[in-house]
Amino acid sequence: MSDKWYYVKSGERVGPVEIDAVFDLLKSGQLNEEDYVWRKGLENWAQVKDMNEFESALHQPMPEPSLPPRMDETINRLQDLSSGIFVKIGVDRGGNEVEYGPYHLDLIKRLFDENRINGKTYVFSEGMSDWKLLADFEDFSDVFSDLPPPIEDEERRSNARKPFIARMYIENNQKVFVGICRDISTGGMQVLVDEFPGQVGETISINVHPENTDYHFVASGQIVRVLEGRQGFSFRFSNLSGESEQAIQSYLSNG
Repeated sequence: MSDKWYYVKSGERVGPVEIDAVFDLLKSGQLNEEDYVWRKGLENWAQVKDMNEFESALHQPMPEPSLPPRMDETINRLQDLSSGIFVKIGVDRGGNEVEYGPYHLDLIKRLFDENRINGKTYVFSEGMSDWKLLADFEDFSDVFSDLPPPIEDEERRSNARKPFIARMYIENNQKVFVGICRDISTGGMQVLVDEFPGQVGETISINVHPENTDYHFVASGQIVRVLEGRQGFSFRFSNLSGESEQAIQSYLSNG
């Protein structure tokens, strides 16, 4: 029996390749269980999910990158992070929560000067455990030349939902990008991330892992839109597993 395999990618036949190459494509999300493969000895093309050879690849969890160490949470420390700073507005104005970013510290300062964010705006960056009010950073006065506003306990409790973090495997897992998810549904979501290199139509794999591991899931899918300035993308899930769908539903219903 031949170990040479062919597969269909974007409507084109690719191969012959070794079986290990097919495994790598499955693990990185570039192929999924609905894609077609063929080798000598098969009467016709078959879907990956119907081939016993690839059963282990379909049920193997995506490797999870190690978390960065907890950082000293000062505003000036945020400027050293390549992943940028995300902001959540709406809480500070009594409206619906909406996340934006990632931004660098110079832009955060400008937004503050223009009264587009304030001390009651929540911010988040890689290495932080949760959203944090700008006013709660110890160097707030030094950075913004202003006194921090008083924060009522009720205002702090309004921030109930932790950031939904996505770690994205792109370019055959050679680099990991970290972003924040928003507009999440069982059909897809939008991810905010700095200098995203992907293109519309590209298939990528993501590992979504907020602080609360009850909501952890992995998924592959297709990029349907790249945001202006390459600050993120919209992503449509493909073949979302029942376990992943349940994690999303739990997150949505408990927010």
